[in-house]
Amino acid sequence: MRPVHSLQFDEQEYSHVTKVMYRTLTPGMRKTRRVQVGTGGVTQLRTDKAKAELRADVRDIHVGGSVTLTCSVNPPSSGWTYFWYRGEKTSELLTTTQDVTVHSDGEISVSQEGVYWCRGGRGEPLYYTDYSDSVHIQKNVANKAVVTLQPNWSEIYRGETITLRCDIRNRGDTEWEYEWDTTSSEKPSNHNEFRIRSASKSHSGDYRCKGRMKSEQQSSTDWSDPIKLTVSDRWRFFWYKIVPKSSGNNWDYSSELLPGSSSGTEQDSYIVHGQTHTAGYKCKARRGHPVYYTYGSKSKFVWSAVS
Repeated sequence: MRPVHSLQFDEQEYSHVTKVMYRTLTPGMRKTRRVQVGTGGVTQLRTDKAKAELRADVRDIHVGGSVTLTCSVNPPSSGWTYFWYRGEKTSELLTTTQDVTVHSDGEISVSQEGVYWCRGGRGEPLYYTDYSDSVHIQKNVANKAVVTLQPNWSEIYRGETITLRCDIRNRGDTEWEYEWDTTSSEKPSNHNEFRIRSASKSHSGDYRCKGRMKSEQQSSTDWSDPIKLTVSDRWRFFWYKIVPKSSGNNWDYSSELLPGSSSGTEQDSYIVHGQTHTAGYKCKARRGHPVYYTYGSKSKFVWSAVS
């Protein structure tokens, strides 16, 4: 099929035309509209270049990931080759590199942030479409690793069960491997959870973790902020005086907190001053959050020689 001969004019009015210049345009390469101007019978042909359209599946690049860009020509037609640019339109053409993979059918994958453009070209000599509008691709800050403690108690006591967990924020569907670093003498295994079934002093220390993508071993998060784990033997002790109480002909005993013991004491001993009568005493302890209490001790009577 021979090319269609179309007339191309500058967009201005003429009172008369003595010579007509024209060029051959390949079908589909230009969109035309014919307009009759004035009474002199002069025909003006306005031409609009085909334009490339650029789309992105997402606009944010996660660590180790990429974004797919798709270029097409409007109005649609066949035979186009696509040209890609990053930064300015005058930049060098993008080709397959470490951070760019050029696919067929007008698609590329990019793993570097920046402003991207495309355009199409075909024919001999090569005819280019207009540039597409730009698409700005952003690279997210590295996925953040966070260490959490369950239960999230302010104090951990010897013998309690706790779990340290390494969480990767915005992890998506990516599979991760984990690495722990600690100042304690107990080294966690490379899993996202470290379960301590019976806490001891040896578990005290700072813990931090990071994640590494299984699919791309070179892509890992930064180390998380450390979390401090302190395993304590500390209890708070509550001291009671045994007070006899009568009910008819029967006698019973009740307990009264000793002075200074309402919030418990850190000391595991209590000195009673000025005792003049025989009296009974007992204690119990608490720790943790939520609060855990021991059973009360057996009563201990202190006998006085004063009658």
